[in-house]
Amino acid sequence: MDRKRVNACIEEIVKARKADGGLKQVFWVAAGGSNGGFFPAQYFMDRESKSLRSQSFTSNEFFLAPPSSLGKNSLVILCSMRGTAETCDAASLAKERGATTIALYIEESKLTEVCDYSFAYESISYDETEASEMNASYGLFLAMVLLKKLENYEHFDLAIESFSVLDRVYRDAWNYTLPLAKKWAERNKNESVIWVLAGGPAYGAGYIFSICNLEEMQWISSPTVNTCEFVHGPFECTDKNLPMFILISEGRTRPADERVLAFLKKHTDQNIYVLDAKELGLSRIDKRVSEYFNHLLFSPILNNVYLRALAIAKNHDYHYRRYMWQEKY
Repeated sequence: MDRKRVNACIEEIVKARKADGGLKQVFWVAAGGSNGGFFPAQYFMDRESKSLRSQSFTSNEFFLAPPSSLGKNSLVILCSMRGTAETCDAASLAKERGATTIALYIEESKLTEVCDYSFAYESISYDETEASEMNASYGLFLAMVLLKKLENYEHFDLAIESFSVLDRVYRDAWNYTLPLAKKWAERNKNESVIWVLAGGPAYGAGYIFSICNLEEMQWISSPTVNTCEFVHGPFECTDKNLPMFILISEGRTRPADERVLAFLKKHTDQNIYVLDAKELGLSRIDKRVSEYFNHLLFSPILNNVYLRALAIAKNHDYHYRRYMWQEKY
């Protein structure tokens, strides 16, 4: 991650917008897994920002029903691997409204042509990609730099140090989960439905695991259920034959995850799979900032260990699609 360039970019934007009354809001805009990758940034902003408004939108919604506050006091940060049309349309709209735009990308496209600034990230799918180089890491880092510049975020230096150790934690977690994922995959290879339960700072990772890994890549129906909402309706579907995959996060919302797990163990422990951030080593990051790194650890483990194990067990190539890239939609 080019931290110096990101810092310089945000400093330049903040300074340039002072004449117009300063930055008042930041919008995170993307589609699919890229949209899910902005959850850590939004979660961080929701908890730490005192004055800067922050909202996360899926690209098409942002384009079709943009917020009325979108304008010269806005920063719009967009992400797309190769320039998804909806995200490019959202970027063009943001520019028309006078907002400053930043693109996160893998391949240059119309998105990088339209946006004022751009930063290349590395795909989560490549084994050599460092955890700090993923799109979600860039999003979180941008959010932290924004609050450092605008509100002097007190744990900024500690958070930046955490990015430096993140990849070591991820690699150790990878090795730890390989045999566990293989057993889980063998048990679930014939399932047509797998629920994913996650909450708080881990919700985005659970959402991506559902819609991108299980549904898009393995054609398994997979609702993502927020652990804070589980006992307000979804728990009525609890059944010994329903596979559930639950993420236990590190941080303030962990008690909500543990409450769900306790309920499931009471009523059925036959088909529950638990992935705990503490067991994966997130406690190696200082507790004052560790909750903001849940997604950055969970998401690559789910994508590169659990998805792959399931694809092998099912003999279902996760690169194959029935509709995506096959039809006009």
